[in-house]
Amino acid sequence: MKLLSPAISTLARLRSWRIEAWIKHPISAQREVLQDLVTSAQFTEFGRRYEFSKLFSTRAFKKAVPIHEYEDLKPYIERIISGEQHLIWNTPINWFAKSSGTTSDKSKFIPVSQESLEDGHYKAAKDVLSLYYMFNPESDLLTGKALIIGGSHTISSLNEEAHFGDLSAVLMQNTPFWGNWIRTPELKIALMDEWEEKIEKLAENTIHENVTSVSGVPTWTIVLFQRILELTGKKNIKEVWPSLELYMHGGVAFQPYKEQFKRLIGEDIHYLEMYNASEGFFAAQDLPGSEGMLLFLDHGIFYEFMPVEEYGKAEPRTIGLKDVEIGQHYAPVISTNGGLWRYLIGDTIQFTNLSPFRIKVSGRLKLFINAFGEELIIDNAERGITAACALTNAVVTDYTAGPVYFSENGNGAHEWLIEFEKAPEDIQQFSQLLDAQLKTLNSDYEAKRYKNIALREPLVKVMPQGHFNKWLKQKNKLGGQHKVPRLSNDRTIIEEILGILDNA
Repeated sequence: MKLLSPAISTLARLRSWRIEAWIKHPISAQREVLQDLVTSAQFTEFGRRYEFSKLFSTRAFKKAVPIHEYEDLKPYIERIISGEQHLIWNTPINWFAKSSGTTSDKSKFIPVSQESLEDGHYKAAKDVLSLYYMFNPESDLLTGKALIIGGSHTISSLNEEAHFGDLSAVLMQNTPFWGNWIRTPELKIALMDEWEEKIEKLAENTIHENVTSVSGVPTWTIVLFQRILELTGKKNIKEVWPSLELYMHGGVAFQPYKEQFKRLIGEDIHYLEMYNASEGFFAAQDLPGSEGMLLFLDHGIFYEFMPVEEYGKAEPRTIGLKDVEIGQHYAPVISTNGGLWRYLIGDTIQFTNLSPFRIKVSGRLKLFINAFGEELIIDNAERGITAACALTNAVVTDYTAGPVYFSENGNGAHEWLIEFEKAPEDIQQFSQLLDAQLKTLNSDYEAKRYKNIALREPLVKVMPQGHFNKWLKQKNKLGGQHKVPRLSNDRTIIEEILGILDNA
């Protein structure tokens, strides 16, 4: 293995000239991506419908093809799941990345083509390695193993050809041969469904490996690290894996977890943020310690950027890279080699640098909590509250919710501050019913709540009547269209509201 790893690392370094090419010529790189996409898909049902064979410019493409959300593409996806092909992409789509749902569905099934795997996710992964080696030329990263804490994988019965799992499972199931050389644990453990047993197996089977990097959602990584220290009796992870040098993360804000990681690991290592979603691998840090991530422009994805104030308009305006500004909030609209066309992914981003183009994720178009990868949206919350009220004969006046982060004393949770017109007789029962409904509505929340490993039961606190109005008055937002945000991805609003209570 050690004979092979230096060869792989050399190849990773040699990719730098390809990266430099699209960094230096971003506009032309994106133009070529769009032309390749349109040309490839011109004979699909979607391509014929929108006359791709006649589209020779970005302007013509934007004029011909409307912006889509998942519900708009769902009829095509359902037909692919039923066995039809060549509807939105010119090669067969046999894999789907399952992600959290929409207003009407518990889960979304994002199509994953062979091209989106090879020219998107895997190409981007190799570029991440190249970027890392550029700034760490003496790294021994690939002389050891990469511990990947991925999701579970379920072989579907959608049809004889179609399979699905969460993104990490799909990627691991299809990993090129070279990826298996440097990955741990073995695939049958990495793709286990039962998380409690999976954490145990991950710990037992990686303790004696030479792990040099770890990647995964912070919540599950913390749980694994804690179990490894329990099993080994070591003081920190560096005593278990002395060669550990890199932790790669993404999906949720890392800052609330960083001090806990330092304590668990025992000394500082490199941290690298990635922006990798079911729809594509979009960006990764290229400068150590920088806030922004380098936007990947030559990986089968064509980008447009919708100013957030355009969302909801009949014909929302989008702009290209040459017109974006630093600090403005944009909603990315993507066209991909997986058959997503002018697709609104729902995130919001800001540019932190324009040469090269670097971005950071600033939130979601809609209210949400995603501190632990649960992607709880406002529709989930509203329906959960409504169901809990109906079952307990309660009436809610107002509410807000936010995360409770991992600590040495416990795992994560959602804290709900609720003002009732008519309170339930048993607030604990109300909390349990709310929790159960959210599990039914949101598959990612359900997964994170499994056996309290990542998220424990919601913490519901009853607020005095009129308390939210006091907060609004303090913010000079009492009256008119102003209201308390239902969901927040940090604790700012929660703490402000509780602070008023403490000072009453």
